Amino acid sequence: MAAPNPAAAAAPKAEPAPPLHHDIMEQMPGLRYCIHDNPDLPEAIILGFQHYIINLGTIVLFTNLIVPLMGGNDGDKARVIQTILFVSGLNTFLQTTVGSRLPVVIGVSFSYIVPILTIINTPRLQRINDDHERFEHTMRAIQGALIAGSSLQIILGFSGLWGIFTRFLSPIAIAPTIAMTALGLYEYGFPQVGKCVEIGIPTIILALVFSQYLWHVRVKVKKHFHVFELFPVLITLVIVWGYAYILTVSGAYDNASVGGQRNCRTDRANIIGSAPWIRFSYPLEWGAPTFDAGHAFGIMSAVFASTVESTAGFYAAYRLSGATPPPPYVISRGIGWGGIAILLSGIFGTAAGATVSPENIGLIGITRVGSRRVIQISAAWMAFFSLFGKFGGLFASIPVSLFAGFFTILFGIVAAVGISSLHFVNLNKTRNLFIVGFALYMGLSVPFYFYQYRQAAGYGPVHTNARWFNDIINVFFSSNAVVALLIAAFLDNTMKSKQISDKDRGMHWFMKFHDFSKDSRNEEFYKLPYMLHKYFPPA
Repeated sequence: MAAPNPAAAAAPKAEPAPPLHHDIMEQMPGLRYCIHDNPDLPEAIILGFQHYIINLGTIVLFTNLIVPLMGGNDGDKARVIQTILFVSGLNTFLQTTVGSRLPVVIGVSFSYIVPILTIINTPRLQRINDDHERFEHTMRAIQGALIAGSSLQIILGFSGLWGIFTRFLSPIAIAPTIAMTALGLYEYGFPQVGKCVEIGIPTIILALVFSQYLWHVRVKVKKHFHVFELFPVLITLVIVWGYAYILTVSGAYDNASVGGQRNCRTDRANIIGSAPWIRFSYPLEWGAPTFDAGHAFGIMSAVFASTVESTAGFYAAYRLSGATPPPPYVISRGIGWGGIAILLSGIFGTAAGATVSPENIGLIGITRVGSRRVIQISAAWMAFFSLFGKFGGLFASIPVSLFAGFFTILFGIVAAVGISSLHFVNLNKTRNLFIVGFALYMGLSVPFYFYQYRQAAGYGPVHTNARWFNDIINVFFSSNAVVALLIAAFLDNTMKSKQISDKDRGMHWFMKFHDFSKDSRNEEFYKLPYMLHKYFPPA
């Protein structure tokens, strides 16, 4: 018998190999502030201002596209921006207080561009020679279409029908829908950056460095702040905007093309000079809305698209704010208040429909601040700057390429959040891989076909004498999120077999939250405040 080896006995035992996977977690760890956390007031005010700045970028981009086509001048553009800010602040407060209660900002939706362009190009309106008169008549026509079209989302939400539909959505359907909500906005990312690369590229680089490489740097102001992680947008904005101003006053763009000066200079927006010092937005400011059945049906297709976008936004926001999957009742309640948001947009005259803003969700992702209170403070900032036009016009004069640089990062975060939902799913099943891959590919490919056709021909692939019918089909299939959701939801609920369980589909993670009272965290995150829960109990 061999003698024991003392050296071998003294040798330390080998540590077990690390696991090859990460545990599946219902809530994302490592957040700085969760949905019901309240940062210190000064910190929350600055964080809310940061959300206001990001939302303003989308508003300015939208008004720059639409208002000139309506016949509006710089003064009209400034007033529309103020109106959108006021309505966006009001809708954001309602959504975070009595709607879904998730930390989401309600902004403008680009899904409305096609039906709005149809209204703008109506022969009756195009025959008006005076530009300002044509602007007001076009605004009234858009108002009437939004007021009528909002009924669809209000009915889907408050009737509970949308909640019934979401009970059939598994992470397999949610993941590509969230991803397409962000990736479908690629046109407003780097293509806009390319219009002024000397401003857009530095914005991307600095925002990336501050938020991802220097996030751990702390600055002490009463207490230690991870200043670059919390405020990457504001720090980048100050640096690049100042740099753009230096280029402008030094004459760098004096000999540039008209497009180059418009996209790069800091003194070409003409919003500060056109905006009034103090202005109150009020209902029917542009006159009595005009109603047309064809316009209303066209807008309804965009309303459905914004309903899908908002649903994707709710599911993305819960992941990044430390909440649990919202019950179908909460989703339906949020969609109902989203319909109210569209109704208010029509009543006040924003020339735009409302939806959950994906760029603000992306900002939650890079700052790790999912506090509901911060978003409510951002709503107060929107209302404030809608009242004092000169101050709001100052920030609205920021070059669009600077905002687009932020979008390239924020939209990417939202797309990644959609993909992260797949960690609830068994991706060893080729059936699941097929559904996700097919939905993603078709969600990009089908809308691009409609876009390409419209660019070449001036109208969509569906071109009949009924313009309202054209808008319904063309808008429906031009929405990346709608195409992805319908394909993924249909395949996921029809391609079933004994070999595929709810656990393989990831459905077991959602089903435990389908009933409002089944998990105590539902009440913690989504219960209505004050006495409202007594009058509006969960379904």
